[in-house]
This record gives sequence, structure tokens and C-alpha cells, in this order.
Amino acid sequence: MTEPSPAGTNPRFEILQRAVGVITFDDPERKVNVLDEDVMRTFAACVDTARAAAREGRIRVLVIRSGKEGSFIAGADVDAIAHLEDPEEAEQKIRLGQAIFSEVASVSVPTVAAVDGICLGGGVELSLACSHRVASDRPETRLGLPEVMLGFLPAWGGTTRLPRLVGLQAALDLLLTGKQIPASKARRIGLVDEVLPAGIFADKALEFAENLAEGRWTGRPPRRGLAARVLDGTPPGRALVFRMARKQVMRTTRGHYPAPLRILELLKRHLKSPVEESLAAEARIGAELIVSPVSKNLVHVFLMREAARKGTGVADPDVRPRPVEAMGVLGAGVMGGGIAQLAAYKGIHVYMKDIRHEAITGGLRHARELFDKAVARRRLTPRKARQRMELISGGLEMHGLRPSDVVVEAVVERMDVKRQVLAETEKVVRPDCVLATNTSSLSVDAMAEALERPERFLGMHFFNPVHRMPLVEVVRGSRSDDVSVATIYALALRLGKVPVVVGDGPGFLVNRILGPYLNEAGHLLADGARVDEVDRVALDFGMPMGPLRLIDEIGIDVASHAGRSLHEALGNRLAPSPVLVRLSETGRLGRKGGLGFYRYEKGREKGVDPEIYRVLAPALGPRREGLDEREIRLRLVAQMIAEAARALEEGIVRTAAAVDLAMIMGTGFPPFRGGLLRFADTLHPRGVVDRLRELHERYGERFQVPRLLEELAERDQGFYDAFPG
Repeated sequence: MTEPSPAGTNPRFEILQRAVGVITFDDPERKVNVLDEDVMRTFAACVDTARAAAREGRIRVLVIRSGKEGSFIAGADVDAIAHLEDPEEAEQKIRLGQAIFSEVASVSVPTVAAVDGICLGGGVELSLACSHRVASDRPETRLGLPEVMLGFLPAWGGTTRLPRLVGLQAALDLLLTGKQIPASKARRIGLVDEVLPAGIFADKALEFAENLAEGRWTGRPPRRGLAARVLDGTPPGRALVFRMARKQVMRTTRGHYPAPLRILELLKRHLKSPVEESLAAEARIGAELIVSPVSKNLVHVFLMREAARKGTGVADPDVRPRPVEAMGVLGAGVMGGGIAQLAAYKGIHVYMKDIRHEAITGGLRHARELFDKAVARRRLTPRKARQRMELISGGLEMHGLRPSDVVVEAVVERMDVKRQVLAETEKVVRPDCVLATNTSSLSVDAMAEALERPERFLGMHFFNPVHRMPLVEVVRGSRSDDVSVATIYALALRLGKVPVVVGDGPGFLVNRILGPYLNEAGHLLADGARVDEVDRVALDFGMPMGPLRLIDEIGIDVASHAGRSLHEALGNRLAPSPVLVRLSETGRLGRKGGLGFYRYEKGREKGVDPEIYRVLAPALGPRREGLDEREIRLRLVAQMIAEAARALEEGIVRTAAAVDLAMIMGTGFPPFRGGLLRFADTLHPRGVVDRLRELHERYGERFQVPRLLEELAERDQGFYDAFPG
């Protein structure tokens, strides 16, 4: 072994036996390798050294690998991207990265990217600059280009090189979605040349490189069907691919996200251009996107998620969560079965307790159905699904809860029942066991009054369906201690959720903000708006579903109960809309019953029910003057901003970012707007106050300006300035 880089250098170049050159990324300061500017410049020096060694005949092949088990390269430094404001500076930095990767592409000997573990963004682009790629078969090995999810495009050659390697259709599937694919699929589409056993990956990767150097590798690209060859290989075929891709992008984004459209534009113009021309366009368009408001908002959301993932939920940095290896679930309904399945999926032993054998059987069946779906989607093998299902047991006896580190209560939403069940459970479990309630509306502090150890109790509010919705509200009661909060926060992270710590109060955070928004949709109908009109305005704003369609999805009975609870707790400004009251009296249930504002057949929405206006007639009035799209949007969004301000004022949450993360993860508030309060800051509190005063004059108490907003307007201060963190 000769000519190693200095010890501690990242990355590091060395020459192994048989003239194999190796560049190893192994960042001593991070758990994963990240391509920041210093790392890229060091990498450029390593490539220069390797090029010289190749010219001199001292290496016959170059391998680029990671020194971190289970991780290749996680991508570029998002923090640095977040600070780029000048498009010229952004383009210069992009061109620097392109130049370095072009140097890799021009090395005179074969180059091999040895991908063992996660490989994203710039890591994939580096691999594309190599002549060959191999990947390990470990489950953690996944390749993807997530840049589009941050509002820009892969600009270090990824947009240019990927379609030239795997074909237009396969490339667009990655470039336009940001999805991550396993090594097996990467091999099928031609992104990697070989998939090697994880246990002996390092040796096999070197063996692959030596075979390349000696001309013994005879691999062939994957065969593509006739249709794929026609679509990718002919001008009419490519035109059809671009047309269908654009149609799909517009259907899913409604044009709010420019990056996928610019990717299509770039490839349509430059797919058959020389690589250098395509790279120049990639740098220019990439720079424009990186400094755009949409990208800044999406990067902001990414950084909020990362901060949540790295947090503990408490201020004291010395607090450590208790490990959770065994978990109890009280109540084996759909929610309880979903929580149990999710915990077992993550390797936690679960005991479901209920008072009826039929409920236990139903909960186990629900968990099994979720595992079956995971197998069908190739997220688990049948064998692993069976093994994880075996982690779930259930019964009628309390003693099955004794080994639990955490018990989550998910019984009927009645205070008397919950208090009784929790008190009985506390007598059975260990003193250090943390109890959590999955309530969506009942007071955590009121439940804690029934317990001898209220410091070990708090809320863990999952959103339905459990396996899909990313948010968990960690509801801290007035007597919950730091260790319990940190334990539930860490458990939520382990379950793959995004936890947000909130205080105990009516509706906690998300449902409290969502309540006035949904209620206002009812008032809009009473003022003469149409169902499809209200929902379309919300969709055009960027919401994933209109408010009236969402009421159907939640269930009209559930939404009605939640509305009454908020009214009782928060007063007349939350008085239920007469339209929603009338709807609740009809017996309609929404999607689960086949009829609500919309009609449903076999669970699929079939359009607005033509009878809905007749049914609601007693609560409907003539169309108000001035009720247009702007008015509809203003009334819906203003309600959310005002209620979020009240939640901050009352200490339900402590930061603007907590509100925005919860609303994005819990309701799908449009990420391209950066969050509810980041959007409000673009309007400025004075603008929000002026709009609310105007609405208050026209519609009364429900648009009362919160005191906090008036104070922010007087101080000329935005939400993120006043509530940082």
C-alpha cells in the first residue's frame, strides 16, 4: 500500500495491492458522509492524485467507497444550500461541483462507485460520473435524487447523466419524484452494474474492480422491452413521454412546484445535446431554482424535520429517554391495532389489552392486514412480516402489561372510561413505566388526576390512519416530567413519526387550528358558496384536500363532536356553522357511510352529491356580495393564522416552527409555502391584522383579532422573529 493521504483526511486516497486505487469517504465529525465545500475540494485533490497515478500506470482501476457501514454518501450540505441567495454565486458553486465530477468521468482507468448503504443526491451524482457502479444487498442500501423535494434539481450532473444511462422513462421516475429505490431495482433499470452480498461487500467490490482492470467483467446492460425502446429511442416516443410526464406533474402539484417542470424543460431541450451543453443548462436552471422562494420554503421544512429528528422534546440536554423494548396498547380497535402493528414493524414487543375477545381478534387481523400490504409493496419479505407479526400478542388480562416500558391507551373517547382504565393499568405496570393517552380532544391533566404518578403520564396523539400520517403530538401535561416526555418523543421517532411537543389544551394544536378552518368552510356555504368552489380554492392554495372533502374523510359524526368540544372550550367564536349543524342532523357519515358533501362508491369519491343543497337548504342563504375566490381563500387561511396566534399566546407551543411542522405533517399544509406562520410572515402581521379587522367588521366575533397579532403588528415583528427556535 503506497501514497496514502494524510491520516484523518476526508476523503482519503490510497493505492492497494494489484494497483487498485481507492478514495474513501469517512467524515470524522458526522454519522453520515456529506458533500460540503471542504469535502468536495479535498475530493478534487484526491481525484487529481488518482489521475496522475493512472497516467503513470501505478493504478489500473479506481474505487470510490465509504468507510461508514451502512452509508455511502447522504448528499450535499443542505445548510449551505439554505444560505445561498445570489443566483450567480449558486451557479458558480454548481459549476465547481460539476467540474470535479467531470474530472472523475475523465479518469483514464475504470472507476467504480462501491455503494453500501444510503446513497442520495450528490452521492448518486458522484456514482453517475463513474464508469461503473456496484451496490450491496443490505436493506439500507437505497439510491435516490431527492433534490426535487427541496425545490431544485440534481445539478452536479445528475439530470444530465441519469437519462443517458438508464433511459428517459426510468430517469424521470427518479428525477420527478425524489423516490429512493433499493439496489435490486437499481440493477433492473441499469443504475448499478452488480448487486453484491452485504456481508462481504468490501472484498467483492475490490474483486469486481480487479476484474474490470483485467478485462474479465462481461456484464451487460439490462434488456428493455420494445415499448421502452420505442418510447425512449424515438422522437415521437420521447415527445409522448414528456407530454404524459408533464400532465402527471400538473395533476399532482397543480403547478405550485417549479422544479419538476424545469427538469422536463431541460431534458426536452438537451437530452440529445452534448454533455457539456446540458451541464451548462443544468447549472443555470439549478441556480435559479435554488434561490427561488419555493426552494427556500422547502429547505426550511426539511431543516425543521431534521431538527425534530435530532431533538429530545425537552430543553435539558442531559435528559435521556428510557429505552422501549416492550409496549402495551389499551384498546384493540383500528387505532390500537394500527399502533401495535407500527411498533412491531419497528421491532418492539407489543401486548394489546381489551375487554372483548372479538376486539383482540379484530386488532390482530388489522395488524396482519397492514403487514400483508407491506409485503405486497415489497417493503418487507413474507418471512420478516411473519417474524414481526409474532411480536404482537393480546388478551383480556392486565398481567400481560407488566413488562411494558410504555403503555399507550387507545380506548373509547370518554373521560370516565379513560380515567378508570389508566388507573387500573398504573397499579399493574412498573413504577417507571410511562403511560400515554392517544386522546384527540380530552384533557391530559384531567386524566392525570386519577393517577398516583402523574409525572409518568402524557399524551401521544397519533393521527389516523396510523401507518400513513407522519405527525405525533406529544402532549405534555402540567405534571409530566422531562424523562417521560423524552421517552415518548424518542419512541415516536423510532416509529418513524415526526413528533411535536404541545401543551394540554382544547384540541391540542392541529385540531384546534383545523377546527376554525373547517367551520369557516360551513359558513362559506351558508353565504352562498358551492361545495366544489370552496374545495377548489383550498386545493389551488395548495392544500391536499378541500375542507368539505376533509370533513367527509374525518367522518361527519367525528367532526361534529370535535366542533362541539371546541365550542364549549373556546366560546362563541367557535360556534358551529348552521350548515355543519344541519349536516350532522341528517345521519350522513361522510366517506365511511357512502354519503356526505360528496357521494362515495366502494370508498371512492364520485363527485358532489347533487342532493346536498336540498338537504342543507334550511341553513343556506343567498350568495353574499363580494364572495369570490379571494374572499374564500382569505377567510379560510385567516382563521388558521388567528388560531395559531392564540395557541402561541397561550403557550400550547413555544415556537413558530413547531406550529408549521405540525400543520404540514398533520394536515398537509402546503410545504411550498414553508408553513402556516412562515406564510403569515410573508403577509406581515400588520397585513394579517388589517385583513382580520376587515373580516371582523363584516362577519363578527369569529374574526376577532388575537392580542398577540396586534402586539406583533405594533412591534413590526414576524412570528419567526418573536418565537424563534
